[in-house]
Amino acid sequence: MYFRPSSLQDALNLLADTRATILAGGTDVFPALGDRPLSGPVLDISGLEEIRSIRAEKDHIVLGARATWSELIAASLPRCFDGLKAAAREIGSVQIQNQATIAGNLCNASPAADGVAALMALDAEVILASRAGSRALPLAEFILGNRRTARRPEELLTAIRVPRRLENAVSTFLKLGARRYLVISIVMVAANLVLDPAGSIREALVCVGSCSPVASRLTDLERELVGKAAQTGLRKFVRAEHLAHLSPIDDVRATAAYRRDAAQILAERALEDCVRKAAAR
Repeated sequence: MYFRPSSLQDALNLLADTRATILAGGTDVFPALGDRPLSGPVLDISGLEEIRSIRAEKDHIVLGARATWSELIAASLPRCFDGLKAAAREIGSVQIQNQATIAGNLCNASPAADGVAALMALDAEVILASRAGSRALPLAEFILGNRRTARRPEELLTAIRVPRRLENAVSTFLKLGARRYLVISIVMVAANLVLDPAGSIREALVCVGSCSPVASRLTDLERELVGKAAQTGLRKFVRAEHLAHLSPIDDVRATAAYRRDAAQILAERALEDCVRKAAAR
């Protein structure tokens, strides 16, 4: 059975009754099938314009779940989204960015998903809707592990929300891969620094991806950075113990030891990049 509803309520009703496979851009669903056909009920949400817009609300910037990465890149957004836009440009080719949805990247829950680390560094939360109602969940609690999320079978991720308290943060995203383009991350780091009028750090958000089953904030480092001046040399505050909770693996792209060292270097570079952007504004 194949369903392509034109309203969110119809989609939620169908999902409650069928527990169908959700199809949006299809850039993760179809490659995962390999040679197997898509079987069972399919809920194609590509007709749901209700969950496509990117907009500002009183307390949040809201990214509709069906918005594509190309639409995010083209959107007029506060400077705190600079890092997320940089991550968006790393998600496959331009053709993939034109088709792939923001929510799909999160629901696929790959440890190497470029969008996840950048959104965690924006303190993002997701909105999950069902026929019974909706709930908000921090992104860090939504992704549970490799390809595992907290989405219930009857739920649809409808939006991602970023708090507006971060909108003036200086922002960056750095990615290490085996080549410049079209590559799965070895390590990635996203950072956002909220500064006070004197140039001191009011809030820091630093997230590392591809070094754990789920991208992880460096919360000890974040706390230590609060109150520090956003000036050259900020990298000196990054220490190995700040990354001790990460659990990188050995695979065909890199060893665990290389990933851990690279994560620290990228975190240092990310902070210095934020300092340069703060000085230029």
